[in-house]
Amino acid sequence: MATASKADKLPPIRAGMGDVEAPSVEVWSDDDHRRATGLLTILSPDGQVDRAAMPALSAEAARDAYRTMVRIRVLGERARTLVSEGRIAGYPDARGAEAAIVGAAAALAAADVIVPGPRAAAVALHRGLPVAALAAQLYGNANDVGRGHQPAGHAVSPRALNVMPASLLPATQLPHAVGIAWAMKMQRKAQLALAYLDRVATSAEDFHAGLNFAAVFAVPAVFVCVNDAAAGAAAAVPETLAETLAIKALTYGMPGVRVDGADLFAVYAATAAAAERARSGGGPTFIEAVIAGDDPLDRLRVWLTNEKLIDDAALRKEVDAEIATALEAEAKVGPPPLHSMIEDVYSTPPAALEEALRTKR
Repeated sequence: MATASKADKLPPIRAGMGDVEAPSVEVWSDDDHRRATGLLTILSPDGQVDRAAMPALSAEAARDAYRTMVRIRVLGERARTLVSEGRIAGYPDARGAEAAIVGAAAALAAADVIVPGPRAAAVALHRGLPVAALAAQLYGNANDVGRGHQPAGHAVSPRALNVMPASLLPATQLPHAVGIAWAMKMQRKAQLALAYLDRVATSAEDFHAGLNFAAVFAVPAVFVCVNDAAAGAAAAVPETLAETLAIKALTYGMPGVRVDGADLFAVYAATAAAAERARSGGGPTFIEAVIAGDDPLDRLRVWLTNEKLIDDAALRKEVDAEIATALEAEAKVGPPPLHSMIEDVYSTPPAALEEALRTKR
């Protein structure tokens, strides 16, 4: 009878454990790999829906999501005009990412905290922030909640909305989101933190620190990465050699899910599942929302129209008027008080700064 070798007696090990004599190395399951390399699509580009995979999203919620997407699109168009006219310095364009941004937010509870990246600040509209507040922030005027401290398009929202100020840099918001989620876990709250990021953020140090900490401490966090394929193709250097961005999450020990970023229903379904996992103590999830060129507004509009749930012409006319009125009104408002330059910066402003402001030097 043959004697079993040492290798035959050893169980499978996970990558990184270092036992080179083991007969096999378990990195992740086939299902994990499938979710991280496939592409979940529920609403096709021609407006057809996979009924079996359709999430529990009410008609009212779908209409509200579409309205927010239209508001984000129109506000972006008007903001780019203001940039070209030299009236504001810049604006982070969210065109094409509206379904990824709004679909994720729509799957959350009101008590969950949203931590936007550079392009996702307008998600606060879905939480009830008035368009006038975003218009005031573009101009940095006296009505701006952030008192002109944030660049145009990186809005500050009232605390009651549970939307953090938008990050200017690619990944600095991720450790913040993880810290918020960790506090939720320590306080045993049934809440989670959701952070948005772009593909460029996956090369930043804060990305690695944030995801690693989130996985190690199993915090209730969801990361939604908007992967703009056009931006990736235009880059001189590839962002990663990994098969997908979602597969990188598996190396940190959390699920990675890849979805069609132009499909509101797919983003909603993936986020809802990730939120349920987070609330039940399962830890974080990374969602890669792939933007491949399809217009997310057109896709959802076709479905809503076919279902006779909207009058698109009337809705767009209403949104156009709403945003034009807000921008016109806020353009007439003066700047914040001079002293606001040092408020919310120091607990006790230095005497030299107070003196300089008094003399207006």
